[in-house]
Amino acid sequence: MVYVLFVIGFVLLIKGADILVDGASSIAKRNNIPELVIGLTIVSFGTSMPELIVNLLASFDGSSELAIGNVLGSNVANVLLILGVAAIISPLPIKKSIYFTEIPITLLATFMVGFLANADLFVDVKGLTLSRYDGMILLFFFGLFMTYIYVVSRSKENEPDMDANEDTIILLPQTRSILYIIGGSLALFVGGKWVVDGAFEIALFFGLSETFIGLTVVAIGTSLPELVTSAIAAKRGQADMAVGNVVGSNIFNLLWILGVSSLIRPLPFDIVSNSDILMVIGSSTLLILAIVIGRKAKIGRGMGFLFVFTYLLYLSYLVWRG
Repeated sequence: MVYVLFVIGFVLLIKGADILVDGASSIAKRNNIPELVIGLTIVSFGTSMPELIVNLLASFDGSSELAIGNVLGSNVANVLLILGVAAIISPLPIKKSIYFTEIPITLLATFMVGFLANADLFVDVKGLTLSRYDGMILLFFFGLFMTYIYVVSRSKENEPDMDANEDTIILLPQTRSILYIIGGSLALFVGGKWVVDGAFEIALFFGLSETFIGLTVVAIGTSLPELVTSAIAAKRGQADMAVGNVVGSNIFNLLWILGVSSLIRPLPFDIVSNSDILMVIGSSTLLILAIVIGRKAKIGRGMGFLFVFTYLLYLSYLVWRG
């Protein structure tokens, strides 16, 4: 029954995030909040909600390996698997702001998490950890990132959006919007609880580490909202949404989700997870190289296949590592 609920939990996570975004976006639209702001905040938060809920519950349960593995695994999957699949569907042109600002911010956030997690190596302290103070630092920089988003949003608020689709946000009745928010939040909580419990049982039954389950099954499962969003966006030719959704989600995962999780309870950090941090850095670097190597700033189908192949190699390494 635990395994059945584990699968149902993923469905609840994905659907819960979906209807929560629909309800919140509708209310925001009715209050004349610019669609760009809605996309950069509500949609980004919504697609990152599965990771957040799983990590919060894992932190409360003391499953720190699952929490850290979920974030690092999701970030690798977001770039290599999700952008790879999206690029195979349709080549993805990249805006300058993404590779000049957002991707470097992702790299800096990854280096910051790696430094804070390994800071105890420089002092005589047994065991590595992301402490509550580290969580405060991550949340501080997340606040700076949100300020950056706000400034960018205000600067573009009065600019006409040639790619805007009037039907991207459906206006729902106020009562239904509120019910969507309540129902989506409830589905996220219940789904997250079942996923965490199921992941723990799977790890126990097969003798696998929580880190491995977090980096693979849970990471891919909680990244499904980003996968669906980016794949549909790529099919519709909305490259900005496909790439922006992934890059923004990675920043949210590192600064917001790990920040909140470690603030609730310090997260012990296994030194072997440094290889996963290096993989996050490597995937972001590969993304930059894909843009630089091409004739135009875009991720072509060939690079998309390379991304997916690299992700499969990474999964093989995780299986070998156990």
